[in-house]
Amino acid sequence: MNLKYSALIAALASATTSAFTAPTAFHRSTALSGLADDDIESAIKRSTDYMPGAAQSAFADRFRHTKGQTVKTVGEAFADFSRILSNPINALYKSMMTDIVGTTHLTTVDARFVRDPVWSLGMITSLDLLLKNYPEAGAGQRITSALFECVGLNEADVKSEATALKTWAAGKSKDEISTALKGEGDGPIAVLAKAAQADEYWMYSRFFGIGLVALMEDCGVESNADDVYPVMEEWMGKSLGKSHFTACSDSDTYYKIKGKLDMMETMMKEIEIREKKRMAERLEDKAEAALRMAQRDADMVAEEAKEAAEKAASKA
Repeated sequence: MNLKYSALIAALASATTSAFTAPTAFHRSTALSGLADDDIESAIKRSTDYMPGAAQSAFADRFRHTKGQTVKTVGEAFADFSRILSNPINALYKSMMTDIVGTTHLTTVDARFVRDPVWSLGMITSLDLLLKNYPEAGAGQRITSALFECVGLNEADVKSEATALKTWAAGKSKDEISTALKGEGDGPIAVLAKAAQADEYWMYSRFFGIGLVALMEDCGVESNADDVYPVMEEWMGKSLGKSHFTACSDSDTYYKIKGKLDMMETMMKEIEIREKKRMAERLEDKAEAALRMAQRDADMVAEEAKEAAEKAASKA
């Protein structure tokens, strides 16, 4: 029974897993891109003269040291995930986990990526939500561990950061967290805020936005998109000094998916309660039938004894 209900919830989660996976854009660059230019020859020359890591810009100077580094493909990352897990994933979860593994891999291999406590909290919050109803007991934790290992993250460090941040945020108000996001104070958020504000190429990823949503829930912000939007705008835009539009969109999608999952889980619990009630009624009917049969057998034995007694009396 639990397997059936969990599978239905997983089907909804897998169908809407884009809540936690960032869209990946694929761009094809060829010499033919210059056909629409006024000077096709110069476009072709730019393509043929290109040398990796030789650009002269602030961005290129900062990340030039990454030139030549070997980076796994998304397919190789998922192959590692499957090898580490060593067990097949439930079919209803496979698409969802393929997307999460691929997106997390692409995020972590980006030269701009820096793991921080808010990102870690968002990662753990997302995995807990999506895997909490996995049909096989204990499999959710194994999947989580395989995911972290295949993308080169230390699971203990990520969970430790997430726990430490939640501990720090306990009892904090929305305004106190907003102040920390400005870089004021010495808490974990203030530290990452100072680093983000000083980094021209700081990279936002969806799990960072979900981490902020998790903090909002802890500090008493109502768990719906309408109430979260202005807080996200304040935290990301006014406090952290970064664009808030993508984060607001991510928080909106998060609550849509969370609402669907909560609704589905509630419905499944109601169905389970009705099934248990029907099972109890069937057992009660069986018990009553057994009592009637036992009573009938007892009456038959008594009747036989009575007839035997009457025959004995007539003979006497």
